Amino acid sequence: MTDSIQGGRSGDPLGVAVVGAGYWGPNLVRNFQASPHFRLRWLCDLDVDRARRVLGAYSTVEATADYAAVLADPEVDAVAVATPAGTHLEVALAAVRAGKHVLVEKPLAATYADGARLVAEAEDRELVLMCDHTYCYTPVVGSIREMVRSGEMGEIHFVDSVRINLGLVQKDIDVMWDLAPHDLSILDFILPESVEPVAVAAHGADPIGAGRACVAYLTLQLNTGAIAHVHVNWLSPTKVRTTMVGGAKRTLVWDDLNPAQRLAVFDRGVDLATPQEMGPSERREMLVSYRAGDMVAPALKEREALRAMVDEFAASITEGRAPLTDGRAGLRVLDILEAASRSLEFRGAVVGLRAGH
Repeated sequence: MTDSIQGGRSGDPLGVAVVGAGYWGPNLVRNFQASPHFRLRWLCDLDVDRARRVLGAYSTVEATADYAAVLADPEVDAVAVATPAGTHLEVALAAVRAGKHVLVEKPLAATYADGARLVAEAEDRELVLMCDHTYCYTPVVGSIREMVRSGEMGEIHFVDSVRINLGLVQKDIDVMWDLAPHDLSILDFILPESVEPVAVAAHGADPIGAGRACVAYLTLQLNTGAIAHVHVNWLSPTKVRTTMVGGAKRTLVWDDLNPAQRLAVFDRGVDLATPQEMGPSERREMLVSYRAGDMVAPALKEREALRAMVDEFAASITEGRAPLTDGRAGLRVLDILEAASRSLEFRGAVVGLRAGH
């Protein structure tokens, strides 16, 4: 980290610029402006009038289409990139080469190769590269991560995720690239460090003739022998956002559309007696018993995920450490998406992932 970031300005807010005033940019602008850790200095967009509208008539933040001027500003410590995915490499790489810490919207880049270039450049310069995997900063996903990683759930047996609705059919990407990054980033975030996907098989369909998959199912093999499944769909008349994590001790169900009971933890499951615990006669038939315990709905603190994400970005910069959703987390998601695309081309063939990157 540079001296100016790590204490040269004695705790002053970090200067930040947002690039992209379209769909997600205004949300970043609002959260950076509300954070005591940052001072928003620029909003950069090819459409300067749009940037000015986002900022409002009385804002002191500069609106510009000149990205070079933003990068040349010594008061800018960090850049948040909210441009289309195809431009992420060019925009983020320029920021890294200008010595800025970088936050990038999902996906990290349009391809794994582009993402790997970004990660390598940021690591070489000891700069923070963070992915805005927003769901990972929700209170509910934080609780799930804690339960899974603490061992409270027991060994993970399966993960099942459904993200379906009557959605906007995208012109440039299929439903898998549009919706699955949410679920894949959550999976990457909650799994223990010793557990990782090693292969994926994907099946998709385009029943409306859109020219790309509008319904898709991804099945991931984990290195432990467990399985994870993701269902994404633009054509469902009803909206469903559920994730189930099944462990040897407990199973949890997250229903994101049920604010009254967003998370439920079940002490119910299947127990299998081991041969050592059984007598000779019992070994002839393995004993399966069903456990029917209580259901608990943990209390969750309500907090805007983007605010927590912005706080983590600031903390990673000032502490000189990798953020919870760093560039490598973004790479792992890209790895799965690219492998899933290859699987779709080969009608559901199992495709291996790059292990241990």
